[in-house]
This record gives sequence, structure tokens and C-alpha cells, in this order.
Amino acid sequence: QVQFVESGGGLVQPGGSLRLSCAASGFTFSNSAMRWYRQAPGKQRDWVAGISIGGNTVYADSVKGRFIISRDNAKNTVYLQMNSLKPEDTAVYYCQGSSFSNWGQGTQVTVSS
Repeated sequence: QVQFVESGGGLVQPGGSLRLSCAASGFTFSNSAMRWYRQAPGKQRDWVAGISIGGNTVYADSVKGRFIISRDNAKNTVYLQMNSLKPEDTAVYYCQGSSFSNWGQGTQVTVSS
């Protein structure tokens, strides 16, 4: 079945960086656009970034210029490089294929001094 397994989260100081990974399985990864979302405590899940089949990328205004989404079709993996992290980036981060509705367990990112 379709699965998404996120990893790479952790505790980082403001201004720091993290690289998240999402391993996808159960579908033809190279034929699917991929997206990252995040959900802060007590808030709705928000879209963060997307990457098309051809590698075109789009970002939410809140992360533009700081986050970079990329994909490796050989590894069925999508990445989110997060730089210049801020406390407001604290959330559980999830990835999802654009044609699917299920979610993985997410990975926690905490930005705090």
C-alpha cells in the first residue's frame, strides 16, 4: 500500500538547519508530484512546499528563500532542506504524494534556544 515515512527532525537552535527526508512506497514515485506540510500544536496542517514530476518547485511565503524541496527518483525519496530556522517553524512535518490522501507519522521539528 501507499506509505510515506518521514525522518530527520530534531531540536535545533534558531538560525540552524535541518534536512528532512521522506521515503515513499507503494506507487510510481517518479510519476507523482510531492508535497511537504506541517502542523504546529493546536493549529491546522499547512502546506509548505511542492515539487512537480519535472522538478519544478513552489513554496509557501513563510518559508520561501529558506527551505528547499528536492527529490531523488532513484531512491523514491523527497527532501526538505530547512535553513535559517525560526521558532515559528516548530511543527510536525509530513510529506504526501499529490494523488493520495494518506499520511505518514511525520517528523517533529523543534526550533528553540
